[in-house]
This record gives sequence, structure tokens and C-alpha cells, in this order.
Amino acid sequence: MFYFDHNATTPVSAEVLEAMLPVMTEVYGNASSIHHFGQAARQKLDDARRQVAALLGATPEEIVFTSGGTEADNLAVIGTLGFKAGHAITTTIEHPAVLASCAQLESVTRVEVDSRGLVDPEDIRRALRPDTKIVSVMHANNELGVIQPLKEIAAIAREAGAVMHSDGVQAAGKIPLNLADLGVDLYSIAGHKFYAPKGVGALFVRKGTKLAAMMHGGHHERDRRAGTENVSGAVGLGRAAQWMIDQGPAEWSRLAALRDRLENAVLDRIPGAHVNGAGAPRTPNTSNIRFDGIDSEPLLIALDLRGFAVSSGSACSSGAQEPSHVLTAIGLTKEQAKSSIRFSLGRSNDAAQLDALVEAVVDSVAHLRKLAPAYV
Repeated sequence: MFYFDHNATTPVSAEVLEAMLPVMTEVYGNASSIHHFGQAARQKLDDARRQVAALLGATPEEIVFTSGGTEADNLAVIGTLGFKAGHAITTTIEHPAVLASCAQLESVTRVEVDSRGLVDPEDIRRALRPDTKIVSVMHANNELGVIQPLKEIAAIAREAGAVMHSDGVQAAGKIPLNLADLGVDLYSIAGHKFYAPKGVGALFVRKGTKLAAMMHGGHHERDRRAGTENVSGAVGLGRAAQWMIDQGPAEWSRLAALRDRLENAVLDRIPGAHVNGAGAPRTPNTSNIRFDGIDSEPLLIALDLRGFAVSSGSACSSGAQEPSHVLTAIGLTKEQAKSSIRFSLGRSNDAAQLDALVEAVVDSVAHLRKLAPAYV
């Protein structure tokens, strides 16, 4: 079985597991305890915080460990406004964690994207109001891989005095990051998207940014997130971050070549195939391809039976009857959205696997089209 669904989740890497195991079995103290065991855990936590900060181009004091991207998004959006009066700006293609968080607020404007999935910064400017408190625009889209012009959007938010948040869950570990240069105030990441375990993530909180805690209790994470720290998870996140610092650029170049090889082969060999998001800057590992006349569900099943794991969109929306809100937001019809497949590559994939995937897609699409006489 070959895995091409790394945007949904990644396996825990060998080096991450190696770093975590001693923490689970030997460094088991509470990081808030003052005795030897507690201080050993605190040292591991501090080291991990430095590694995550280095990946993001931040300082350790600006990193808040969370249970993952969803909590980080909720903390950023609701922690900025609470349930107080105020206006938020987001986009129509955000992850449900951001859309649902914004839905809790008093007033929200959802800015549309173009046919490539890109946000026009000037549309953000036009959506600003005197009471706008937060702008939340994802860095890279989970379904299309499209990278937003975040630096320009952050500058517009700063000029208006609004807090700038970005869901960076699909960007961290896939493209170079320097949050100081990007100018964002809040930035969410999730460990399981780049080979750390599920259940750990982080929120970057720029120094001086006001943020109300959502979880109340002890004084953990500088009073921003109460609860005994998940030290082993943080260590795994830190080790995954360090791998990306050391090996990321070479890996991203390798994945971009594989992604281009996949798209070129599919477009060359399958009539009526289209790359959603083509023409926009994208993360190197992600390709979303539409196949005219094909329903994605039987194609997913056919590929799975052939030994290839792919997806039709966000894993967080799996089982939904409605088509992807991201794909309809870029102008696709419901039928077109339901004929699209996401391929997301990772460290385990190589050229031989990719070529085998192409053959499976070509054969599966041809077979399904024979069963659908309406396709011309």
C-alpha cells in the first residue's frame, strides 16, 4: 500500500519516535515541579520550544504549545475577541477550525478567492471596518496547496490596527518560514502534518499581542494555555521541526519534482484532466486534479483497491455529503468539485511509487468512464 495522503496526516518519523521514547519512559516528571525530575522535563520542554521557534523564525517566548492546529486556531480567533463586540475578516476557503471559530463571533466577513484559490489583498483592505479586530487568512490551503500573499495581507491588517492570524498548519514543514518577516501576530501549526505525533501543535503569539486564555487553571505557557504540558509530544514536535530546518529545503525540491512529474503525466495521458489551483504558488507536495465525468468516491475506492491511498479533500470534512467548500469557492460546480482528487506527497514517496500511481489513475479513470456513458 502506497500512501499519498500526507496533507491529512503524516506517519511519525523514526527520528521523532527516537526522541520521544526516552521522555515517555525516563523523563516523566511534571515540568512545573521544582525537583530534579520536574526540571529534567522542563529542560526538554524548553529545548523543544527553541526548535519550534527556530523553524518559524520566532523567539521561544512566542511559542505556545497546544493540542494541535484546531486548538491553536480557536485560541487565536476566540482568544483575540472572546465573545465581545468586534468584526473579523476571513476567507471562504479556510479550514473548518477557523470558519467555525469565526462563526462564534458577532460579525464576520468572508472574503472570496479567485479561480486559482488566491486571495486579493485589496479585497481584504476593502472588507476592513473601524471595528475590525482580527484578520485570519490561511497560509497554504489544505486541499489545493495554494500559498496566499500573506506578507501583503499582514501589512494591510497592521495598518488598520487589526490582529493578523494565519492558519499555517499546511505550510509549516513544507515551505520556508520567517514569521518576523511575514508580519503576522498569530500563527497556528500542527505536528502531525510534518511527522510529529497527533495531539500536539503550537500557536505563535507575537510579543505584545493580547490573547485571552480559553483554558483556565494553572499558569502554564505564560498564562496562555493552562494544563500540564505534553512534554513528550512537544519533544516530538521540536525534533520534527529540527529535521525540517536541516533537511527541509532538499526534501521540498524533491517533492516539487515528483508533484510536477505526476501532473505532467496525468494531464498528458488522461483527456479531461485539470489541475485545480494551477497558476498559483503552491506547496511542493500537493496536487488537486479534476477528472471530467468521474465521481471521486468510486475513483478513491478503485485506487485504494489497487494499493494507493489518496483523498477527495480535507480529512476533517470526511463523510460530508456536500462538495468541498474550497473547490466550490474557486468556481467549480458541485459536479466538478465531486470529480476532484487530492494527491499529497511525503517522505516515503519516490519516483517508482509515483509512476505506479499514474498507471493506476490512468487505468481507473478509463474503466470508470466506460461505466459512465454520459461522459464524452
